[in-house]
Amino acid sequence: MECEFPTVNSNKEEMREIFESVKTIAVLGLSPDESKASNMVARYLKNAGYKIVPVYPKEDEILGEKVYHSLAEIPFEIDMVDIFRKPDAFDAIVDACIKRGDVKVFWGQIGLVNNAAAQKAKDAGMKVVQNYCTKVEHQKLMM
Repeated sequence: MECEFPTVNSNKEEMREIFESVKTIAVLGLSPDESKASNMVARYLKNAGYKIVPVYPKEDEILGEKVYHSLAEIPFEIDMVDIFRKPDAFDAIVDACIKRGDVKVFWGQIGLVNNAAAQKAKDAGMKVVQNYCTKVEHQKLMM
C-alpha cells in the first residue's frame, strides 16, 4: 500500500474531546517489548488514567493487563481503538469495531493512514484520527 495523506481526520478540538470522554482504550499491536513505541504509548496512557486493553496475538499479560487476541474476545465496552498495525489491517479492524458496536474512536498511530477504512469508520459513527500519536497529542492537549 502506498503512503496516503489522511483525508479523513479529527481536528485538535475533537482530539481534546476524545481524550476527555474515553476511558477504555484497546491497543491493537501492543508489544510486550518495552522499547517499542506501542508499549511506551500504552504505558503513558495507563499512567494518565486510561484503562488499557492489550490486543496482541501472543502473551498472556502486558503492562499488568490481560491480553486479548482480538477485539471480538474483549468482554466489556471499549471506547477507543489505538492502532499500531499496518494500514492494510485497518479494513478488518474497522469491520471488527462496527461488529462490536461500542467503539467510539478509531485512532491510527503516526505514520498510519487508510482513508477508505477511516471513511467507513466515520460513516459508522466513529470519530477518526489518523497519523497522530496518542501520547504526543495527549501531552500537547491535556497537559
